[in-house]
Amino acid sequence: MTGRVGAVLIGRNEGARLVACLASVGAQAGRLVYVDSGSIDASVTAAEQAGAAVVALDMAQPFTAARARNEGLARLLEDGALDYVQFIDGDCELRESWIQTARDFLDQTPDVAVVHGRRRERFPEASVYNQLCDWEWDRPVGEAKACGGDALMRVEALQEVGGYNPALIAGEEPEMCVRLRQAGWRIWSLPVEMTWHDAAITRFSQFWKRSQRAGHAYTEGAALHGAPPERHGVKGRNSALIWGVALPLALLLGALIFHPAILLGAAIYPAQILRLGLRGGGDRKAWLQAVFMTVGKFAEARGALGYYLNRIQGRRGGLIEYK
Repeated sequence: MTGRVGAVLIGRNEGARLVACLASVGAQAGRLVYVDSGSIDASVTAAEQAGAAVVALDMAQPFTAARARNEGLARLLEDGALDYVQFIDGDCELRESWIQTARDFLDQTPDVAVVHGRRRERFPEASVYNQLCDWEWDRPVGEAKACGGDALMRVEALQEVGGYNPALIAGEEPEMCVRLRQAGWRIWSLPVEMTWHDAAITRFSQFWKRSQRAGHAYTEGAALHGAPPERHGVKGRNSALIWGVALPLALLLGALIFHPAILLGAAIYPAQILRLGLRGGGDRKAWLQAVFMTVGKFAEARGALGYYLNRIQGRRGGLIEYK
């Protein structure tokens, strides 16, 4: 197995989390590359001590995770061909035997380019935001449209579509999966444990930034692949703009032009929370998801508008980081 599978880890100032990540990946993959994006802690030393080749990104160029993964894969293949590559972020840790399970599946299904499993939050009890992330990672098994940052991928398929789009500051995995599917490849989700993840989101401001990044990703994804039949990102972008921009503006203008009582229409937001909560089963999970999904629309709208503003001004958007 080790001669057929390599791994690319990306990170910056992950500390002990990177050490754990390196150990978990090194036990399962034959060759490791760590791509560092300007760490000022001991990340590079830790990677070297774990036997990983290190790529220190030129931070004079605009940084994206997509660019980091592409450069990591290129360095990995300098030491020889591989069948599969495991991508993983430095704040994650591979579950035991994941690569073996995922590799066996790819061996048996030659038209599948990407396989991923269940990502779990390491500390869901630390904050409501971590708990929301853990629920978010619980996705349907079987054929999927996209994957996240952690996945085992077929090198042949990545090379066919040119890897990640290095210009994207968010949503790079779903965008690449669009191109993979258009090329005839499939994406698959397995009903097995894949990684531990440490979101480390303890403040509302972090939740807001993460939601803002999602809005940007929806909008840029729609700009790239929003045409039928793919409609990539369109639903998320439209939802953000309707709930986060169009409805508030309509209420405000209606109140200014016609009558202040029109502002009572803002009750549509608690009504939406009620609808989503009841539809989700009415338990604690359903209510928390309903509340933060509704509140998050305003942050997503901020991300969408930011994308459009940058595009109008002809400038590149910067990273939207939440930690």
